Amino acid sequence: MSSSPATPNHAPLSPVDFGAISSYDYLLPPELIAAAPLAERDASRLLVVNRAEQSIIHASFRDLPTYLREGDLLVVNETRVVPAKLRGTRAATGGKWEGLFLGTQGDTHWRVIGQTRGKLQTGEELSLHPADNPDSPERLRVVLRERRGEGEWLVEPISPMACDPWELLDRFGTVPLPSYIERTAASPEDRERYQTTYAKNPGAIAAPTAGLHFTPEIFAACHSRGVEVAPLTLHVGIGTFRPVSVERLDEHVMHFEYGELPADSVEAIQRTRQRGGRVIAVGTTAVRTLESVAQTGPLRPWSGETNLFIRPPYEFQVVNSLVTNFHLPKSTLLVLVSALAGRDLILEAYRQAIAERYRFFSYGDAMLIL
Repeated sequence: MSSSPATPNHAPLSPVDFGAISSYDYLLPPELIAAAPLAERDASRLLVVNRAEQSIIHASFRDLPTYLREGDLLVVNETRVVPAKLRGTRAATGGKWEGLFLGTQGDTHWRVIGQTRGKLQTGEELSLHPADNPDSPERLRVVLRERRGEGEWLVEPISPMACDPWELLDRFGTVPLPSYIERTAASPEDRERYQTTYAKNPGAIAAPTAGLHFTPEIFAACHSRGVEVAPLTLHVGIGTFRPVSVERLDEHVMHFEYGELPADSVEAIQRTRQRGGRVIAVGTTAVRTLESVAQTGPLRPWSGETNLFIRPPYEFQVVNSLVTNFHLPKSTLLVLVSALAGRDLILEAYRQAIAERYRFFSYGDAMLIL
């Protein structure tokens, strides 16, 4: 591992408008976008950003436990990515249709967003085929029941099959990879690797990517150092795929996402605070869940929806440190990590990561903010 000063040798950055999304931009060479995972989950690199020392250290993810202390707590997101990408045809015209499962409503309806040529009509039927095998004769019929805003539809599966949505998605859906991973369809490898090893609760349409690096061996090494692990759930939604379309951050509206914070995890956080340990969120989804609960008062068991947008200036009430990946330019996630570590320090860390040829985004390398 090697360390670098966080402060660049050139002139200080000019004053910036922290309320403008354009202030959270950087240039990324396209070849640094990780199109596929490494052969081993924990073989990625780790950029360690120390806020107190204003330092940046280049390390390996397998070094992560050495940066943790006895009494610390890792908080992980146990959401499970569902095969939410759907393909099929319009029964009336035979035209192609592509869509994305967003969630369920009640016991019998799905929320989906899709695109096709022409205008879809209420009552129209779609015939979905297994996304990984379009030549299969097996089909799932769904009827468009209600048009929602922003291209969303309420649909009802009507095939005489098992109506459990997760079983149907396993048969007819595929993993919805981000657009910067330029593959027309997810591979069998994506089904396994675009998922954390501890994923349990189905409902996300994108992975909490900071968790993709963790292996049983990494958790064992953390445990041996006296580090606890506590779970929560935040189902990553459609907002992760949508860019910020306004210049002023206070005008951006986050999409709601469903989350849960169990009682055992609340107790683990309270124990950590009492012994002077750090609450280390694994991923921005864990940050948003913990801070969302804190907005309602004293930390407590919780389930519900949140659209919390963390941006500077923000006073963190629960999270002390963060394990995260490298985020897209001008994204809400880059704004969030800037709120924790400071915009200038984060952009300098990104500058060094680019100079050192780190791998970026979902299948890329990791960052630890202390």
